[in-house]
Amino acid sequence: MRNRALILMLATALSGCNFAPHYIRPAAPVPQQLPAGGTYPEASTAPTADIAWHDFFTDPRLKTLIEQALVNNRDLRIAVANVAQARAQFGTARANLFPTVNAAASPTFEKLSNEEIFPGEPRRINAYEASVGILAWEIDLFGRLRNQTKQAFETYLANEDARNAAQTLLISEVATSWLTLASDQDQLKLSTSTASADKSTFDLTKTKMSVGSASELDVRQAQTSYDAARAQVAAQTALVAQDINALQLLVGAPPAADLLPDGLPAAGATIADLPVGLNSDVLLRRPDISEAEHTLRGANANIGAARAAFFPTISLTATLGTLSGSLSGLFSSGNGLWTVQPQATLPIFDFGKNAANLRYSKASRDLALAQYEKAIQTGFKEVANALAQRGTIKAQIEAQTSLEGAAAASLRLSDLRYRTGTDQFLTVLDAQRTLYSAQQSLITTRLTEQSNMVELYRSLGGGLK
Repeated sequence: MRNRALILMLATALSGCNFAPHYIRPAAPVPQQLPAGGTYPEASTAPTADIAWHDFFTDPRLKTLIEQALVNNRDLRIAVANVAQARAQFGTARANLFPTVNAAASPTFEKLSNEEIFPGEPRRINAYEASVGILAWEIDLFGRLRNQTKQAFETYLANEDARNAAQTLLISEVATSWLTLASDQDQLKLSTSTASADKSTFDLTKTKMSVGSASELDVRQAQTSYDAARAQVAAQTALVAQDINALQLLVGAPPAADLLPDGLPAAGATIADLPVGLNSDVLLRRPDISEAEHTLRGANANIGAARAAFFPTISLTATLGTLSGSLSGLFSSGNGLWTVQPQATLPIFDFGKNAANLRYSKASRDLALAQYEKAIQTGFKEVANALAQRGTIKAQIEAQTSLEGAAAASLRLSDLRYRTGTDQFLTVLDAQRTLYSAQQSLITTRLTEQSNMVELYRSLGGGLK
């Protein structure tokens, strides 16, 4: 009894062995605070808003397209399938911790014809056996299987975060593509109206030349502006069609016409503002950073499995059953049998295989650590860039709006001076080009303003709900 107690205590102690390094979350290799003030907007004292995407986006047409994309997008389906695969692999690894119980039944028929042993007629032996048992169950004394299971579990969690990252990216891409289409629609409207105005000017200049009040140079200059505007209309028309094609790929089906924008919404497609906290720990809510950390944890567990390979592998085979010379007496009393076969295997010389596996697992851990730190640095850069743009975009909108107004006034004055004979027609054309460029820039800046809110939401890890 004393020996059995010692064996039991030893087995219990060994079952707690784990050679994986103790995991401590690495310090974030970025400043503790997100940038604020100066170029950046002042940070809110409120915590980062954990806003669901259907609350963040306010345009009902865009919301419907995002819902369709979450159902139909093939990239997201691939990510979901990867999660299912990783979950199944984790289940397989976890099952290795427990013995597999098998049932077996087998008849044996043997004929002996050695006359010296059995004189007379040849002897036939029949044997029937039925048993239940465990075959080569590895007793995980040194944590090899437990660490492999841990690694499989972390891989499953990493794939789950990869799916979340794919969802976040998909939502932002659909929103950005929708806003880009709206912006290009505004650009097309502008190009069309400009071409119409340039045609009127061209026709008017030809009429004036026919009565001698304009030169052929004026006509050719007007024609160049008109032709350039026509080319711009054709280019913008193609761009709008390409934007719809890109949106269709993201949504996974042709978008309905009533879900397409008709220009950039005046009030925007998102909520007006997104509170941002001061601490850079907000980055840890990003799914891509969480994915990188789970990969690091899995690599850490692999080190424990590689270290355990240097120690003995203990397996157990045991059966309990019955044996009889006749099928009818197979389950009669007195025919029971049992076998127990423990086995221990200790690696002695493997030409450095285990040592190489350990070095590989350590190198993989170092790689995962570098990738985790890079993910944090990339996230910090993306948030900082979005905040920098957020802090200056209003000034850009104000400047572009003022520029458009000044260019429109300049065109009116130039046209008046030309009609009164004070200025040349070239001055009018320059004023027209300046106004057209200012109007294009204002549309582009409005797109930047609305896309910036989408990027800020994405870079802060939004879109999971």
